[in-house]
Amino acid sequence: MIASWDALLALAVFAMVTSITPGPSNLMLLASGANFGFLPTIPQVLGITLGFTSLLLGVGLGLGALLSAFPSLHLGLKIAGGAYLLYLAWRIATSGATGADGKIGGRPLTLGESAVFQWINPKAWVVALATMAVYTNPDAPLLSIASICIVFAAVNLPTVSVWAAFGVALRKFLADPVRSRRINLTMAALLAATLWPMIS
Repeated sequence: MIASWDALLALAVFAMVTSITPGPSNLMLLASGANFGFLPTIPQVLGITLGFTSLLLGVGLGLGALLSAFPSLHLGLKIAGGAYLLYLAWRIATSGATGADGKIGGRPLTLGESAVFQWINPKAWVVALATMAVYTNPDAPLLSIASICIVFAAVNLPTVSVWAAFGVALRKFLADPVRSRRINLTMAALLAATLWPMIS
């Protein structure tokens, strides 16, 4: 359990702020909402929430310490994460324009693809490590880890959904294939740019 109601409120605010700020997942949701609409993007939203919650659980149960103890494992995760992130940027860049009939090429990420992405998402790792370091109660570690996961899942799901909704709001604007292509290329470039902290 979280140490106090104040700590619980602070955790909820932290979860909201870290979930709503731009990062690789939110950029992908914006692009998916714009290209495919809100309903087809729901599995991606759910995957992000479930994937991040499972990452929190893993970090809380000691995965962060394991990666610190084995730098080669950490390096392998970074390389795999960077490669997957570049693949996702390519998918966004090459997704078709939304036409007047609402049809496009490509498909949104599945629940599984977006859940797996959380495990190689640099922002997700930073947030998960910071969250567990700050909010885990040493007097009741398992209960506090469970509480943290529940709070994050409850806050993350509606918060990241906002990014998909923003994308949907752009659909009319993006009905022009030239604009759609420019936005897709911009979103892909921004997603690829999120690799910078990993390689610098």
